[in-house]
Amino acid sequence: GIESQLKSALAPSQLNGIDASLINTVRPSSEAVVSDFNANDSDGSLWVAHGGQISVYDWNLSHTATVRTHLDYITSVKRVRPEIAAVCSLSGWGLHLYNMANGSRVDSFEWVDPTDVRIYKARVHAIADSEDSIYASYECQHGENCVLKIDKSAMKISSEIGRMMGNSAKNMVPKKLAFLSEMGILVGSSVTSGAFGYSGYIRIWDPRTREVVWETNEPGSGRSSRFGDSFADVAVDYDRLSLFKLCSKSGDLGVADLRKLSDDPWVYLKEKNLSMRNVGGNGSGNFVICCYRKQAFVGREGELEVWSRTVADEDEGTASEESYRRNYVDKAEDSERGIIKKIEGG
Repeated sequence: GIESQLKSALAPSQLNGIDASLINTVRPSSEAVVSDFNANDSDGSLWVAHGGQISVYDWNLSHTATVRTHLDYITSVKRVRPEIAAVCSLSGWGLHLYNMANGSRVDSFEWVDPTDVRIYKARVHAIADSEDSIYASYECQHGENCVLKIDKSAMKISSEIGRMMGNSAKNMVPKKLAFLSEMGILVGSSVTSGAFGYSGYIRIWDPRTREVVWETNEPGSGRSSRFGDSFADVAVDYDRLSLFKLCSKSGDLGVADLRKLSDDPWVYLKEKNLSMRNVGGNGSGNFVICCYRKQAFVGREGELEVWSRTVADEDEGTASEESYRRNYVDKAEDSERGIIKKIEGG
């Protein structure tokens, strides 16, 4: 029984972005370029995909296992059970489950439709899971896409959600998926960028009825009060049941209450500190956002910042323009390490 005591003695305090600092750097010993990772909040472990391999680091960030998959390059990895990893690759097709204890592939799922010969070799772009199901977004070579719901207990595909043609930005495959167990909804989003700027959508499904319960498109039909300032990234705050979006031109952060969605539900956060109001808001470059423990972590190129609620606003149910404050997580030299591609909390 000493391990639980050791964990509590060595574990750092609960992650607070305002006081966060670099504590460790994980470098896999082989094929060291990390393509994706999954931070697990339950036990503090980190599952890292590099090349066609998955490495597991425990709560102390000590290496415990490495499994070689049949894929040459893994683009997404997700822990769906204590020892089971769901992996996929955009250079291959299907969703594959690997047992990290013995390195064997235990199952795989492909999207097939006997009535449509175009549905074959569908690639998986995003993975999410709930207590009893796995959700994966599939896309065929011609753009046809959908989200498949997989039953964890039966290990079978149980339903198909949100089938689209993929011939426009509002019908592209979801690049991000999130399941909110408290509300029983599946949130999917997709963002594309090009010479004419950003465009994308946020869509919410009820997996039980497989119907869309809310959606927004940017640029859309004039719903947004900031037409032309499309979002560059989207994240879900599981603790506050909120949606966050990062605007591509202004760099502003918008928040919407998932329980009170409307045609234009966004509240745009305003920096209280006048000297920081115009810092980091040029709207250019690579944007990443992640919500964790009631905080929103934002990566702008190589800079990492955190938006958190003030103590006075902590008990308020709804967010206002000045209910969050911004702080920089890293130092000036940390921002020179390179572009931030992904953020996760655990």
